[in-house]
Amino acid sequence: VQTPLNYMGHTWKIEKFSKISMPEIRSNVFEVGGHQWSILVYPKGCEVPTHLSLFLCVANCDKLLPGWNHFAQFTISMVNKDPKKSKHSDTLHKFGKKEHDWGWKKYMELPKLHDGFIDEYGSLTIMAQVQVIRDRVDRPFPCLDVHYRRELVRVYLKEVEPIFLSFMKEKRSKLMEDKTRWESLCAFWLGMDQKSRREMSREKMDVILKLVVKHFYIKKEVTSSLVMDFLFHGLNSLVWSSTTQEKILHTITRQMGKLLKDDLDSSILNALEEEPKKERETDVKNLPDPIVSVDKDMFVLVDDAMLLREKAVLEPLPDESGPQIRTEVGKDGEREDEKRLTEFARRTLEVFILDHILCNKVEGAYKEAIALKMQEELIREEEEENLNKRRVKSTK
Repeated sequence: VQTPLNYMGHTWKIEKFSKISMPEIRSNVFEVGGHQWSILVYPKGCEVPTHLSLFLCVANCDKLLPGWNHFAQFTISMVNKDPKKSKHSDTLHKFGKKEHDWGWKKYMELPKLHDGFIDEYGSLTIMAQVQVIRDRVDRPFPCLDVHYRRELVRVYLKEVEPIFLSFMKEKRSKLMEDKTRWESLCAFWLGMDQKSRREMSREKMDVILKLVVKHFYIKKEVTSSLVMDFLFHGLNSLVWSSTTQEKILHTITRQMGKLLKDDLDSSILNALEEEPKKERETDVKNLPDPIVSVDKDMFVLVDDAMLLREKAVLEPLPDESGPQIRTEVGKDGEREDEKRLTEFARRTLEVFILDHILCNKVEGAYKEAIALKMQEELIREEEEENLNKRRVKSTK
């Protein structure tokens, strides 16, 4: 059975658009994510006679079962003869039996249609890109099709970057403020035995990832799915750390050498080993050292928690370490943007994990210890008071 595609584009050319007298028209049905969809257009507007109205609809909505619902992110584009003037609109919606259509009542003012949108033959071309967003066992976050993601990055790059940066700035500020508090936590941490520190420096991946989704995934925000997609790739970057990759690549290269030892001399074998290493060095030369590693189903701090806190506080954020202007255009520039956002996402995850361990686990244990100490003090004071009372009675 072929798995249905969760992303698909559909182009609808409406001929003799200006002569259409019907209040509404629908495109042919197309399938995405195992469900049927269509584009709905009101040539003279839906309750707004000055505008063209445009919606994406679930086809055959009357046949949907009660409780049916799916999230979909979609882009509706109206093609202009000058591609730079084409109009693109994005949105995200939870489609269901009741809310089976979603879009824009005021998609475009009617007079503007004649500014290059209706061609010389009287045709109007509308394109829809639909991404059905599903929960997947192998992906903890909602993810987008790679082609759709790249198109969205072009539009929302300047909105997604600040989401990651503002989070890192906020958490760094939290790790810096209240010097007395951190001195107390540090003293408590140093007083713990090594085994307790190691246990506290770890957290289950599923615990962290559920918290990440809760924090970053805002279902009505168009940029949310893009943020979650890059968090997924940032997570992959953590899982497949350079150390792990190096071991794998070294093993593969050596196995190739054994299989082809009659045809490969030592210089070629060394070159095979060095090439991926050079590529990794190029990719990571400007990246900070990791503060989190992955051990099976656990996130683990790579060093002492308090040292990593200091590192996170002192290390410059990406926007402080160099120019943010794209130096390349085209596909190379797009790849650089994606690589950059993936790194932002990876660092965001690391800061999230460090903050969770320090402020939830360590500080939580510290507060419990303080509460226990206060309770013991109260018990001791009460016992002393009772003892003094008994002494007073005995002297009478």
